[in-house]
Amino acid sequence: MTRRRTRVVKVGAVCVGGQSPVSVQTMLDDDPHDVDSIVAHIESCRAAGADIVRLAIPDEGAVATLAEVKRRTKVPLVADIHFDYRLAIGAVEAGADALRINPGNIGPKDRVREVARAAARRGVPIRIGVNGGSLESGESLVSSAMANLKVLEEEGFRDVVLSVKASNALETIEAYRELAALTDCPFHLGLTEAGVFLRGAVHSSVAIGVLLSEGIGDTIRVSLTDTPEKEARTGLEILRALGLRKGGASVTSCPTCGRTKVDLRRVAEEVEAALGAMLPVDCPPVGVAVMGCAVNGPGEAKGADVALCGGDGDFVLYERGVFLRRVAQADAVQAVMEAVGRIVAAQA
Repeated sequence: MTRRRTRVVKVGAVCVGGQSPVSVQTMLDDDPHDVDSIVAHIESCRAAGADIVRLAIPDEGAVATLAEVKRRTKVPLVADIHFDYRLAIGAVEAGADALRINPGNIGPKDRVREVARAAARRGVPIRIGVNGGSLESGESLVSSAMANLKVLEEEGFRDVVLSVKASNALETIEAYRELAALTDCPFHLGLTEAGVFLRGAVHSSVAIGVLLSEGIGDTIRVSLTDTPEKEARTGLEILRALGLRKGGASVTSCPTCGRTKVDLRRVAEEVEAALGAMLPVDCPPVGVAVMGCAVNGPGEAKGADVALCGGDGDFVLYERGVFLRRVAQADAVQAVMEAVGRIVAAQA
């Protein structure tokens, strides 16, 4: 696919826009004053695939927390600001790598200008995050984003990322398409208030996937009423599905049917969990197939690094398409991990 050409914005060490890789973001749900919890959670999110992490900054105490967290992590941090522009200025001074402000609640334009001046002094980019639920009266997502972009650019501030999020996938897609014709700012993609895991993941994947397939989008967040790690992992899988992120372990498994005589769902889930614990998300590609019967099993085994093909209460194990042995269901996950270990060792 041909990527939309945009200006490049740096969020810490991560470049957003241009032809830079599409990055994955998430937002923490920790107490914004608990430094130890936040630092540990940032590392957990990084391990799950997050390139950038956003923190809520609701008060001055959270600004102080941000300063300490910044000293203890190298992951780029975005300070999420609502209502009080002074918190945005404080977050800049505390070392935030980027700001997210919502023009629907940040106040008069002169306050946005003050934030821009503070950010410019420190070289901190700003995301104008427009959400469907907090639009200024009479404005659309796109008109609000463009009006507030104009305020920043009149100050000579150009390190801007834009987002126009609705809770509806089709509305979100149309808003980003319209915005893409009006500006060369990089875009942060996602839905707002997307829902619990199933609805949120499906609807976000549709909106983000359609836009990325059209070359629109530079960084993404899958907003879920769930853990930040699941947000990061879902975002990573969207990029992998579109060929925008390479590497990592992947599990192919069949949907089961009446021919299946093994507990395929449990084995597949345990294999995926064990791979996640064993290998980093950015490891060289490793493909594992967990199949229920002989219909597709042997064929999938030929294309996988390691494969299990279900039989009558047990599995057949393949490595790089070569039959190894039969394994009992109770030993299947361990057998896969041992085979993966051999492959990873050979790649080192």
